[in-house]
Amino acid sequence: MPFDLTKVIRPNILALKPYRCARDDYSEGILLDANENAYGPALTTEHKGDLNRYPDPYQVQVKERIMKLRGLKSTKNLFLGVGSDEVIDLLIRIACVPAKDKILITPPTYGMYSVCAQINDVEVVKSKLIVENGAYQLDVDNVLSCVKANPEIKLIFLCSPGNPTGTCLSHASIRAVLESDYEGIVVVDEAYVDFVDKEEGSVASWVDSYPNLVVMQTLSKSFGLAGIRLGIAAGHPDIIQILNNTKAPYNIGTPSALIAAEALSDTGLQKMYEYRKRLIDQRSLLIEKLKALDGTGRILGGNDANFVLVEILSSEGKPCNERSLKVYSQMAELLDVVVRFRGTEYGCDGCLRITVGTEEENEKMLSTLEKALSEIA
Repeated sequence: MPFDLTKVIRPNILALKPYRCARDDYSEGILLDANENAYGPALTTEHKGDLNRYPDPYQVQVKERIMKLRGLKSTKNLFLGVGSDEVIDLLIRIACVPAKDKILITPPTYGMYSVCAQINDVEVVKSKLIVENGAYQLDVDNVLSCVKANPEIKLIFLCSPGNPTGTCLSHASIRAVLESDYEGIVVVDEAYVDFVDKEEGSVASWVDSYPNLVVMQTLSKSFGLAGIRLGIAAGHPDIIQILNNTKAPYNIGTPSALIAAEALSDTGLQKMYEYRKRLIDQRSLLIEKLKALDGTGRILGGNDANFVLVEILSSEGKPCNERSLKVYSQMAELLDVVVRFRGTEYGCDGCLRITVGTEEENEKMLSTLEKALSEIA
């Protein structure tokens, strides 16, 4: 069945005449059109970029470098947001009529999908992942059953690699959803995709084949740029244009754009790949050492991200939320090492989520975890 965007996007959004900003028309010359301060920013240190001028509303240079990196055909396939959170919020706002439409998520998954849905008064339908033995894979039949029972579902959010699961969804399962009779938008969140050390990685190159696919990525993780808040959406130009029509005129600031362009340069990519390799190597070593500790259980999931999900066991050898929470609290409050307790998430009983750090940080964390485990029964 052909994808019809007009059946998914809210009518008022389709009819929206986007705000035209000064830089839409001209960006060079003597710029006296946007009520900017011609004398420059009131700063005592020198900064790169014309900070007294409004930024490029479409950040073409950054998009060109992302396009090359991800094998996309055009900058028209790309939208940039203030972190992936802005992308999530905008997708819900453009597609879902408040108090009427719904989204679908697949627990355990990233919490912001539900938060943004609640803010926008949009109901959340849950189709749980298959969690047995730490599989964390889509139950495709259940997803499609939920969609059939809830025709108001306009967006399906699939996190791959997942958070907190650290597991890539199989490409076959994602394709099965895309090639079903579902008429809404399928969003694949690939925040951690650069840490995948196997054949099945990004599906960003699929956007030309599936007009209802949006793939989210970010510079926060593998590029180490969480502080600049730059999220990415790849999709069909029609969806991307609607996102651009709806966003704030100058959502990406000049300092963020300059840093992003530098990180996406050949030199920046070389540094990213170097750090990526070190983190993947440390991830393998961390898994090996966690398995050897007295009091830890299985390392769950596919370990496709820059963190691991480890079970904390009771004295009877079973995953234990009570002990896991105590270990987490003691590590943070008394031993100054902060990990994340995830035991309340579906399929994550007794689990701590531990980010892969530097060699020194990982050694400190392991010794701290061992100490906490020895002191907490």
